[in-house]
Amino acid sequence: MMKMRNGFRAVAALAIAGTLSVALSGCTHYDTTKPSAARKSPAAADATSGGARSVGAFGTVDCRHAKCVALTFDAGPSANSPRLLDILKDKKVPATFFLLGRNHIAKHPDLVKRMAREGHELASHTWDHKILTDIGDAQIRDEFRRTDDAVEKLTGKRPTLMRPPQGRTNDHVGALAKKEGLAQILWDVTCKDYTTDDSALIQKRAVAQTRRDSIILLHDIYKGTVPAVPGIIDALKQKGFVFVTVPQLLAPGKAEPGKVYKP
Repeated sequence: MMKMRNGFRAVAALAIAGTLSVALSGCTHYDTTKPSAARKSPAAADATSGGARSVGAFGTVDCRHAKCVALTFDAGPSANSPRLLDILKDKKVPATFFLLGRNHIAKHPDLVKRMAREGHELASHTWDHKILTDIGDAQIRDEFRRTDDAVEKLTGKRPTLMRPPQGRTNDHVGALAKKEGLAQILWDVTCKDYTTDDSALIQKRAVAQTRRDSIILLHDIYKGTVPAVPGIIDALKQKGFVFVTVPQLLAPGKAEPGKVYKP
């Protein structure tokens, strides 16, 4: 597991440079939709006032009026997840988990079940964390389907959200995701917890960047991340933020397969 964490840390440290390189090369293209735009979509406009309020295991909220923020975790579950789930339960905060298949879902099936049982949103971070823009169509479909099949088998519910590794996507990946019924969810707050075990620094970065409709990216596979979560939650609650899952953030709109959502 130490080798896995170190591998993720090394890969993640290249994510910003890699994403910037792709963007500058002109090899990728995709449009993004903000949560506020999703809430004003035609489907959302048809919703009744009551239907616009999203009901979850942690309460009811209407992000058209509330100062909402979504807490998301990539690449779990891991040995750190039980403590994280205890914190979220104690703080009465929902999260969206972008789960990784190999050595994670497969290794911790009981944690996947617990996440679903306790009201969190389960989504896909692919099976092997392959860069989707670098592999062929058959491999991309396999990365989607193996993860979705595993989550559905454990929870009875198939994921509708996906986060591409390193945030690397393009229109072609989006077209394949659409066929699998998956919307893509990116982020605007990165704490770079793959570069440090300093929980205080992770907390500081999260709080400083967060604004209304933010999607916060964290990784519960790293040593310093979970200890930072209570402070992040408390500080943002003091600022008036309400924690929701990604689907609640978009409600009364719904994530449309193939689209990319980013604050």
